[in-house]
Amino acid sequence: MPIAKRPCLSVVSLFAPPQKRHNRGMDDSSTLPPHDWPVMQPGWVWLCGAGPGDAGLLTLHALNALQQADVVVYDALVGRDILGWARKDAQLVFVGKRGGKPSPKQPEISRQLVELAKAGKRVLRLKGGDPFVFGRGGEEGQTLVQQGIPIRIIPGISAGIGGLAYAGIPVTHRDVNQSVTFVSGHDLSTDQSLSLDWGAISRASNVIVIYMGMKNIAEISARLMAAGRGRDEPVAVVTDASTLDQGVLETTLGRVADEIAANNIAPPAIICVGRAVLLRQALDWQAMVAGGDVRDPNPLAGATP
Repeated sequence: MPIAKRPCLSVVSLFAPPQKRHNRGMDDSSTLPPHDWPVMQPGWVWLCGAGPGDAGLLTLHALNALQQADVVVYDALVGRDILGWARKDAQLVFVGKRGGKPSPKQPEISRQLVELAKAGKRVLRLKGGDPFVFGRGGEEGQTLVQQGIPIRIIPGISAGIGGLAYAGIPVTHRDVNQSVTFVSGHDLSTDQSLSLDWGAISRASNVIVIYMGMKNIAEISARLMAAGRGRDEPVAVVTDASTLDQGVLETTLGRVADEIAANNIAPPAIICVGRAVLLRQALDWQAMVAGGDVRDPNPLAGATP
């Protein structure tokens, strides 16, 4: 099944070289509404989520941080329009991790945050999604606290919720599930995903949302099917969620690995397993914005529970 792309006038590559990923000429004078906004003090590090991609999903606390920080240490999934809201004189430091390419190691990133804070800088650590949802924000925060660096946490919208919503897929629906499980499909240090009890995960939740699962999707899908999930169970793969590059592959558990390969689909991606995927046929709001028709207003009616 071909991957569906949202219509767009231009495409921004989230993995372009850092110097090409932000435009310092963008308007960074956005005015915050009246509120008792926190003041970033020298020597502090604010760990902040940038959301799944669309700059409109950035929180106001994050915008407040961008307008104060001396240094913004950012990941590969932070878009150039978001970086354009940083102070004009702010230093932008790219520490993005890229599969198969030279990337900063986690201890190096944490050490850099400590050094910047101890130099009296006001540091914003900006991460895609939410820093505490498979974002290693907890590790970085713990290192900072152990070094006597004060921190503030600013949550962001996680791709496993907001990214799927942009694809028209609700992670919960009363006619589908009363629970949802979020799992990491890949761990850079231990290949931990393959040691998870996929049988227990399969039995526990009707809907499973998998972060960073592209590398191991063949093994993960095989283990889920071995645990009793059907080969025809709906699966969606959402790439570059909520950006102009967003693509959605609708497939099944038995075909997902082959169709990812056949369509040359690459990370970053969120994978959703379960009947909630069927609701995209009714809730694909981006297709409606583009003038398309609703495929099926009641897609669960004829679906097998």
